[in-house]
Amino acid sequence: LGPTETGWQRFRKDHAAVLAAWFLLAIATACLLSPWIAPYPYQRQDLALGAVGPCASHWLGTDILGRDVLSRLLQGGAVSLGVGLVATVVALVFGVLYGVVAGQAGGLVERAMMRTVDILSTLPLTLIVILCMVVFGQNIWMIFLAVGGVSWLTMARIVCTQTRSLKNRQFVEAAVSLGQSPSGIVLRHYLPNLSGTIAVYATLTVPGVMLLEAFVSFLGLGVKSPMTSWGMLIKEGSDVMEQCPWLLFIPSVVFAGTLLSLSYLGDGLRDAFDPRTAKK
Repeated sequence: LGPTETGWQRFRKDHAAVLAAWFLLAIATACLLSPWIAPYPYQRQDLALGAVGPCASHWLGTDILGRDVLSRLLQGGAVSLGVGLVATVVALVFGVLYGVVAGQAGGLVERAMMRTVDILSTLPLTLIVILCMVVFGQNIWMIFLAVGGVSWLTMARIVCTQTRSLKNRQFVEAAVSLGQSPSGIVLRHYLPNLSGTIAVYATLTVPGVMLLEAFVSFLGLGVKSPMTSWGMLIKEGSDVMEQCPWLLFIPSVVFAGTLLSLSYLGDGLRDAFDPRTAKK
């Protein structure tokens, strides 16, 4: 078996990681299908009903404006998971390109590019995201770009190190001696060998990105109403936690469970595809 097949065999033996993957699949599917499976439109208000705890007609209760919590939880999950995935893709594209170029160039160019990454890492990235929200406005695409734009630094370091190591391998030197173009070497040799590392880092980046989005939304700088996210739901619930504890408890549990599952999934992939940490 090749390293990929062997890695997936190890992963399937990690029951915690497999369970986490199924949980994430269920949550993502429910959030994706929220426009069809949510019992009520998430923006529907019933001021006369007000805040009601979980009951037969509203399984997770309603908020102070009479909006169904389950519907808003699913819609907010679609936004939070979307931010996590899209921002992670943005971070991976920037990080992989930057790291491959730096590792392939080597020498003075690599040192200059990595020093730039070190300098950017010292900046208060959360504050930069908040400033972007204030200056450029609160819209979901700005959140994608701002959060993804500050999350690529670690990926750039990892890819640069791996590329530098691959550059000295015999199969890469053979490709160079045969006249293969730099782009061909990247596509045929670097990226396939980096795919495991990229996949592991992606699963470990998503929870960090989601936490950053939740923090920004908690400050009131996230998506605009009537749209919502898990961070906004937690913020709204914290304001009325004494009168309506379910408004804080329910989104907090779902959000924490999703982050925990992502961490277990990332650990499982790392253990499966990195022989140095593979579980015996």
